[in-house]
Amino acid sequence: MRVNLEDWKNGWFGLTMGISVDEIDRLIALLGALKSDPEQHFHIASDYKAAGGVGDVEVFIKADEDPDNLFLSSTALGPGDRL
Repeated sequence: MRVNLEDWKNGWFGLTMGISVDEIDRLIALLGALKSDPEQHFHIASDYKAAGGVGDVEVFIKADEDPDNLFLSSTALGPGDRL
């Protein structure tokens, strides 16, 4: 897995995460465990070998009353695809 943090220099940051095909099933399993037990959480953590960057991402079930500040988007369109 590889993550990059982009400073957009306007107060906002972008986060890109590349995942290997082999890691997809593990991520799905962790999300499934979270769905089955909303009291659980899991981490996507750094190996801390670089000088800096994203150290940890915690994934948990948010409370219904907590406002959203991100949303899920669609997959990227392929060449020649249309909306």
